[in-house]
Amino acid sequence: MSYQAAKELEESAYYYASQAIKMDSQGSYATAISYYQKAIATLIKLAQLYPDYKLNKMYLERAAAYQERVKALQAARGTSSAQEASDGPVTQAVQASKGVETLKATFDDLVMKEKPNVRWEEVIGLDDAKKAIKESIIFPVKRPDLFPLGWPRGILLYGPPGCGKTMLAAAAASEIEGYFITVDAASIMSKWLGEAEKNVSKLFSYARRLLDDNGPVIIFIDELDSLLGTRSQEVGGEVRVRNQFLKEMDGIMDKGKTLQLYVIGATNKPWSLDPPFLRRFQKRIYVPLPDLKARLEMFKLYTAPLKLDPSVDLTQIAKLTEGYSGSDIRDICQSVQLRVVSELFESGAAVDKNAQPREIRMQDFKEVLRYRRPSVSQEMLRAYIAWTENFKAL
Repeated sequence: MSYQAAKELEESAYYYASQAIKMDSQGSYATAISYYQKAIATLIKLAQLYPDYKLNKMYLERAAAYQERVKALQAARGTSSAQEASDGPVTQAVQASKGVETLKATFDDLVMKEKPNVRWEEVIGLDDAKKAIKESIIFPVKRPDLFPLGWPRGILLYGPPGCGKTMLAAAAASEIEGYFITVDAASIMSKWLGEAEKNVSKLFSYARRLLDDNGPVIIFIDELDSLLGTRSQEVGGEVRVRNQFLKEMDGIMDKGKTLQLYVIGATNKPWSLDPPFLRRFQKRIYVPLPDLKARLEMFKLYTAPLKLDPSVDLTQIAKLTEGYSGSDIRDICQSVQLRVVSELFESGAAVDKNAQPREIRMQDFKEVLRYRRPSVSQEMLRAYIAWTENFKAL
């Protein structure tokens, strides 16, 4: 089958799904079910005709979600089948409300809004990243009059997983006492076919409303490559979503405005990003693995609530964990604690509520390190360094 045929199928699925969601939200559930079923059939057909297509998983997840929605609607409608022929939108909405969640909650499911309480001092190491974020966000918020040419509003944080990208963004939001809107890009793309484009628009509209009422706002988009990644065989829905994102980014970067609205994107795969979108992120900041000093500080932080034997040398452990990420280090500390707690249970002493685990020894750390390797490979590190040489922008 040709690419054009695949595109036509995808467009048909988009139409059926968007109509289904529209009818669903209006309470026309019989019509919604019909459209959902057509969308499901089209998506399954697309996946069957292109078994190796990399978007198949997302398409099948959407089809499964639509099927669950159909089941819920059918169950709700089945409670009043005698009135089925005369049910109007209002009556159907009342009946369905007994057992069916409305799709209007979809956007709320994708977005988490908070005012984080992460102190800047809690972000260990990452001095270059901290400096770049201070220059882009914190200083302009405190003294906007010192920036006649404006300031960067798009910031890309990239690097190995578990190295503090989310914490950096949260600390920046906390420092400026602004709202922190957290979004999972993969969820935006896969929640509902036909709704992803609207969700992007809703996201930025929502941020602007917060900006008008409460001051600075940071939108943090995790897994940015799911939204802006390159596609070898792209179909219409993903194109529209990314075009909408591009439009919104261009809007907040309008040089005639001094919006205190920032978009921080995080990715573990910067090389997957579509090149035309990179220039929308004026700051592109590498968030690397922790160095020796940072690893030592992390071990001090994570072992602070633990009981350590005098034999434990955290400096030596920090040296032994070169190449480990921040999350790896936390997992190591958790593992040694689990080790001594397990001993307590296995000995039977845990039945005594006053019994406590023994102190953690240096040997415990060494035993854990024997079986726990770094989560980031050397090959991946070389890829980050090569990408940084070509695209970094501090």
